Amino acid sequence: MKGGGGGGGVSASYSLPAKRRWKGLVIGVLGLVFLSMLVPLVFLLGLHVHPTNGDGTERQDSASNHVRVYDQHNDADTRNQSKVHQSTHMDDLVIRFTPSLPKVLANSSVREGGNDTNGKGPNQSFPTPADVPKQVKKNSGSLDRDKTGEYMTGADESEMICELKFGSYCLWRQQQKEKMEDSVVKKMKDLLFVARAYYPSIAKLPELDKLSHELKQNIQDFERVLSETTTDKDLPPQNMQKLTMMEAAIAKAKSFRVDCNNVDKKFRQLVDLTEDEANFHMKQSAFLYKLAVQTIPKSLHCLSMRLTVEYFRTSFEVEEALIEKFVNPDLYHYIIFSRNILASSVVINSTALNVKESGKQVFHLLTDRENYFSMKLWFFRNNYGDAAVQVLNIEDLKLYNHHKVAPLDLSLPEEFRVSFRRVDKLSSTQFRTQYLSMFSHSHYLLPEIFQSLKKIVVLDDDIVVQSDLSALWNIDMGEKVNGAMQSCAVKLFHLKTYLPNSNFDENSCAWTSGVNIIDLSRWREHNLTGKYQRLVHEMKKGDGISETSTLSASLLTFEGLVYGLEDSWMVSGLGYNYGVDLESIETAAVLHFDGSMKPWLELGIPKYKSFWRKFLNPQNQLLNDCNVNQ
Repeated sequence: MKGGGGGGGVSASYSLPAKRRWKGLVIGVLGLVFLSMLVPLVFLLGLHVHPTNGDGTERQDSASNHVRVYDQHNDADTRNQSKVHQSTHMDDLVIRFTPSLPKVLANSSVREGGNDTNGKGPNQSFPTPADVPKQVKKNSGSLDRDKTGEYMTGADESEMICELKFGSYCLWRQQQKEKMEDSVVKKMKDLLFVARAYYPSIAKLPELDKLSHELKQNIQDFERVLSETTTDKDLPPQNMQKLTMMEAAIAKAKSFRVDCNNVDKKFRQLVDLTEDEANFHMKQSAFLYKLAVQTIPKSLHCLSMRLTVEYFRTSFEVEEALIEKFVNPDLYHYIIFSRNILASSVVINSTALNVKESGKQVFHLLTDRENYFSMKLWFFRNNYGDAAVQVLNIEDLKLYNHHKVAPLDLSLPEEFRVSFRRVDKLSSTQFRTQYLSMFSHSHYLLPEIFQSLKKIVVLDDDIVVQSDLSALWNIDMGEKVNGAMQSCAVKLFHLKTYLPNSNFDENSCAWTSGVNIIDLSRWREHNLTGKYQRLVHEMKKGDGISETSTLSASLLTFEGLVYGLEDSWMVSGLGYNYGVDLESIETAAVLHFDGSMKPWLELGIPKYKSFWRKFLNPQNQLLNDCNVNQ
């Protein structure tokens, strides 16, 4: 018994610790389970707990990573201020659609030529061939707004930049502006873009479900309408009601506090896309404008081709009396370089009609091989009073040492656009643009081509003569060689960088072609052809022949040998300036259509075309057949 009782007692004593160990494991497992549930709960609750600083203000990161601080004691006021701030921010983005003057131009001078120009004095001059788009480059100069006395508006600044880059194209574009059509469709597109910009931010706010649905419905309505029509006349009758509803929905969206990040991105995309599209269309339009300027009109091409064909079907001989006139130094000899039949015909016709004694007038027309036959037949068939007309093919002329002077290829007078700063306080613009026409390489062959002549008058083919030019032959030029119109707004120091040497009078005025009295005798004495050849060779040896070499060499060749004609002799700018006074046009002896908008082009300035077209023969059958008179 004792043994059994003792054995049972020992068993009971060993079973009690095992139960305690089991209970401890159960408690430990339950504790781990509780902690595993508690830790995530604490973590989730911690997302809504924000640290505060000592003065009780709370910091919160917005979606756009900008830190904003809200005061807990004035939370309502802060929300109102935030609404105003965000609304103002959106308005500022919309205002950016208006073009503005770049900062680069606000504190810099703009050059149009291919080389750097560092001018002296208050005016900066930047020459370039007419209507060639160039870069806007920063210079050390600056615009002195105190001198001008006023600030230009954004539109004026935009037009100024355009003219500096693209020349007369911008003047033509401004004059050709028409009333905007389909304005309602354009307005609908703008509203649709704004609604799309606000919709993502509104849709994220649960309390604005109604406004979100309204915006979505309006967007879908606008998309459906714009997919079916592109003009105002095709819009549905209830379209104005849709416009009103869309404007109201957008106004509501602007009044709520939303995340501006998406709206900001959308508007920035709109600005970038609009600017890129505008620049693309500007460059495309400027290119097409330049192409239209340089392309021969279809009517002139028709006239030239028909005359060329008829030339080889016709046989004619020049009278002996005319041959004697061509070399008689006692007569009045006019020289014209041209490839344009109509332009040269208008020059000769207007000169002959306004002269008292047309029998003393002799015209020498120099052209190339391509246009020689058509011009030969045209001036053989048409009479210009008793004046004699000689047509020469410059490519067939045999000149002594001509290869050392210039190649025997026809080159017409070259036009350069010069832009410089104004100092006139009464002016509304800070830049002024002026055109200069210069002699080409062919002009420096004149002493060799007309060896028997002593004095000539050189006429450009884009002029119209309105009075007797015989008085030019009576002008005493003293020791001067070239009687020309001068433009003292542009002086040689403005073009200093373009000139190969510094041995010149910086205050000398630039001159222009159009009507020029040339003393060939003194030309030969000074060997101006050789001087021009040396200057061109120096520029070619240095930086190579540039697009301004003709301008530089011509100005230096005649430096100190130019006789300034009175302003009443010629009015310029009729090929680019819409603001020429009509009274001065009617009283001027010569009208110069310098610039790109020539009167025989469709791009010509309409109110000046009548002064040119009145010297065409409306009864000429060839002109009517080729639609020249239309």
